[in-house]
Amino acid sequence: MTLPIKVPPIKCQGIKTKLAPFILSQIQWAEKDRSQWIEPFLGSGVVVFNLAPKRALLTDTNQHIIAFYRSIQDGRINRSMVSEFLHDQGDQLLKNGADYYYEVRDRFNQFASPLDFLFLNRACFNGLMRFNSKGGFNVPFCRKPQRFAQSYITKIANQVDWVANQMAGKDWEFRVATWQDTLTEARLGDFVYLDPPYIGRHTDYYNAWNQAEAENLAVLTKQLPCGFAVSMWLENQHRQNSHIQECWSDLDVRICQHFYHVGSRESLRGAIAEALLIKPGFSASLDTTPSRSPAKLHQ
Repeated sequence: MTLPIKVPPIKCQGIKTKLAPFILSQIQWAEKDRSQWIEPFLGSGVVVFNLAPKRALLTDTNQHIIAFYRSIQDGRINRSMVSEFLHDQGDQLLKNGADYYYEVRDRFNQFASPLDFLFLNRACFNGLMRFNSKGGFNVPFCRKPQRFAQSYITKIANQVDWVANQMAGKDWEFRVATWQDTLTEARLGDFVYLDPPYIGRHTDYYNAWNQAEAENLAVLTKQLPCGFAVSMWLENQHRQNSHIQECWSDLDVRICQHFYHVGSRESLRGAIAEALLIKPGFSASLDTTPSRSPAKLHQ
């Protein structure tokens, strides 16, 4: 990527803003008229929004993420609307503090407004996105009643406008779907980018994720008829992710050092080595980041 990476309006654990240049530099995909970019774990959407392919299938089991981006896509949410809404909600937050945050949280859990979702995402503790077993957003307040200063509102509104421009004139489908259903739609010529919950580091942000599902993802992904890349944590100062060696050892591995600033605990916000696992034959990196064998990573 030659242009600076831009940030979408939604924040969540594991957001790939700082990793997007690395990810996109490692992937060469010959986009054709009917081929499409597929993401079964959309999350914030930072990778696809910066890539901006002509056609894309973008799915997540989190209905609120999908509803938010659909609302931007069809014009129900735009820059001026976001600015006006956050001004009003920010004033009430400044006046009433945490009580108002929890009032909005209750309102969102009842009516699921995409604008309330944006407000909560930007006013909650440490940018977390977490839901309880009943599907209710349950992240506490960030304890900053002055959160929505003019500069902050302008920044978020500009991010919404940028996302709208990236979508404009493109054939993108946002869909609530499981990763299993999404993978069945991949065809020769497509490219699938997967950013699943990180096994061993996951704080539930919408649905449970366990070892069995992670192993099933590896099996089905490696049967795809097209190229793919998988983002996964590799190691930190304490341990290495054995799941890569056990389930993905036959792929090219590209490595980037990274630091997390979003997480429920300080232990989840430290330095970490990130891996990008790429199907052989679809890796096109000729840069300075070496390809390394998983068996030789921990030295």
